Amino acid sequence: MKKSDISNISNAESVERAEESVRSSVQPSGKFGGKADRLFGADPAGLDESARGIVVLVIVGVAVGLLSGMFGIGGGTVIVPALVWLGLTQRNAAATSMLAIVPTSISGVISYATCGNVDWLAALLLFCGMFVGGQIGSWLLSRLPELVLRWIFVVFLVFVVFNQISFVPSRDQHIAMSALTGVCLVLLGVVIGILAGLLGIGGGALAVPALSMLFGASDLIARGTSLLAMFPNSITTSVANLKRKLVHVKAALIIGLVAAVTAPFGTWIAGAVSPRVGSILFACYLCVLLIRSLFVAVKATRSARASS
Repeated sequence: MKKSDISNISNAESVERAEESVRSSVQPSGKFGGKADRLFGADPAGLDESARGIVVLVIVGVAVGLLSGMFGIGGGTVIVPALVWLGLTQRNAAATSMLAIVPTSISGVISYATCGNVDWLAALLLFCGMFVGGQIGSWLLSRLPELVLRWIFVVFLVFVVFNQISFVPSRDQHIAMSALTGVCLVLLGVVIGILAGLLGIGGGALAVPALSMLFGASDLIARGTSLLAMFPNSITTSVANLKRKLVHVKAALIIGLVAAVTAPFGTWIAGAVSPRVGSILFACYLCVLLIRSLFVAVKATRSARASS
């Protein structure tokens, strides 16, 4: 064999080793990194998947389960900031949150339904609207800039905090169903679905006060109905997000399964406190999130202006 042939083979092997090194370097690092998920492809890179990161995911799951049971929310207002803090982008965090909400909401629905605090027809009408809105929100999620998503999240939190402070629901009222009520529930579902797909929330933070203020539901029925409408919408929106490769599947499963275990305890707490106390607790929780989200949004805005 000629020296030139040997040299060419050696060069080809060197190039192949270099390409393999590059492919390895772009795989997600940490406990779960290195291999692509068989069903959904590789998870989005950036998440801290060390032992510390896994512990944080478990703690988030515990908190989300309690809050979901107490307030009838999916927990996206906790999951999204936590995942961003662990290294995901706002877009990937929002998509991952939607998948984590699926097992969380199922567990919460079972807890509320066993006590008779679910309006099944209202939940069905809400879901019909949320299905359409969720697809729109998922489409917008893949196209809007990160900075815009952060500020939409801040505005949303301001709106919900104001509603919680200004309104105290009853505990013995039900939704009076009519044709007009049904149409309005579907329209409400469209709005909630868009925000859910866009922000990575289940929509309970908007659905619960809306069901009480606009449709006369008690605080417990509003929470149970919200969770029931939430979980099929979370599934359909998550399917769209998975197709767009936006979801960190393993992180979503860790948070969601842990939350499903703790959600019944939150439901028990919700029934043990008065509606006024429940509204105050929810408002305080949202204020903490609002302060943090506002700080992050302002910081991101300054960074964007400095780089432009």
